[in-house]
Formats: sequence, structure tokens, C-alpha cells
Amino acid sequence: MAYSDTENAAEDWKRYEDIIRLPHHVSATHPQMPVADRAAQFSPFAALTGYRDAIRETGRFTGAKMELDEDAREMLDIRLGNIRARMKETCKAPLVEIVCFQPDSRKDGGIYVTVRGFVKAIAPGRRILILYRAPSGPASGISPEEFFPEEISSEEIQISLDLISGIEEIL
Repeated sequence: MAYSDTENAAEDWKRYEDIIRLPHHVSATHPQMPVADRAAQFSPFAALTGYRDAIRETGRFTGAKMELDEDAREMLDIRLGNIRARMKETCKAPLVEIVCFQPDSRKDGGIYVTVRGFVKAIAPGRRILILYRAPSGPASGISPEEFFPEEISSEEIQISLDLISGIEEIL
């Protein structure tokens, strides 16, 4: 009820004068609702549950996997061969940086990521490269002579050679 003038307000005051000064009623049998629950009654209603997430997922960018041409595949095979030869020669795990395609689990495509790690093994028969994840932070300047995989990281990363688009030996 809107009060257009003070006369209506005075009339309403007279009408409810007998109850207006009574104390607020508190039920003895029903507990009072917590303030957070009372506020939730007035929150907006989400009629389409999950719609916002679906829109966000649709807008998330994924790209297509690039197919390497013959020259790029040959260069990649040469670099992997050099890393394998160095591992046999020095018995050390070289630190490498690999650019590889990571397929998206929810929709077509994926993204290219850079992975840094020490090569544990190259399994050409299974077409897999196995790395120990390289430490980050101040320890990232570690040399192969100081690298003992058991002490630094037990986390192995297996990458399909078909997903690798570039590899660079760092140490």
C-alpha cells in the first residue's frame, strides 16, 4: 500500500494500533530459518540448469591437429634418433622440450602444448616417447649429470610419437 499523503498513514496507524507494538512472535516448535536460507528464497531461478556451462563449452576454442609433411616427419625422426644415440652413448637422460597435440576429451580438436622433461625411453615399436616431468622453479637449471629420475620426479609422461610436432634438445 503506497502512502500518498500523511492522512492515509495516520488512518492505517489507528487501524493497527492494537497490534503494532506487540513483540515479534517466535515459534516454540519450529526453529527459525537461517539467514542464508531465507536469502536463497529470493535468488534468481535457473530454469535451464547447465545452459550456462553448455554455452561456455561451445565457446571454448579447440583447433585441428596439423598433419606433418614428409620433410617435417623426417626432421622429427632424425632428432629422435640423435636423442636415442646420445642416451646410449652417455647413459644420461637428456632434457627436451616437446610440442605436441593434446586431443580434447569433450569435443573435436584439441590444443598444442609444450612439455618439458627428461627422456626415459623412446619406444619406436609402440611409437611412444616416455618422459620424466622436468622440475620447475629454481631446480629447472639441473644438468643431466645431476639428474636421477628416482630422486626428482616419479611422474612419467607417455606421448604418442604421432602427436609430436616438434622436439628440441635442451641439455
